[in-house]
Amino acid sequence: QVQLVESGGGLVQPGGSLRLSCAASGNIFSIYSLGWYRQAPGKQRELVANIVIGGSTNYADPVKGRFTISSDKAKNTVYLQMNSLKPEDTAVYYCNALSEDVVTTQNYWGQGTQVTVSS
Repeated sequence: QVQLVESGGGLVQPGGSLRLSCAASGNIFSIYSLGWYRQAPGKQRELVANIVIGGSTNYADPVKGRFTISSDKAKNTVYLQMNSLKPEDTAVYYCNALSEDVVTTQNYWGQGTQVTVSS
């Protein structure tokens, strides 16, 4: 089992910055990918960015050049640095982890943290 706890959400003005954190616990050794998703009101949940452990990063087009995903192995934490925030970035942001076991791939989610970009 993997548990994910997000923090760092809040209210920020357009053009501002915010950093989200997601701390993982449990069977962290099984995790092979960490990512951030977001869901705006009336919209489906969408991928923002993900990082494959020991591999590459991937970003959705709307956030390229503005957001950066990173991880700290010592703290079992993944971050999302969000710069030049826009009102359309407003959403609930969810941390995601993919893990492998002997049977199947497991998909874990954090509880979500609200990000509101408004003047």
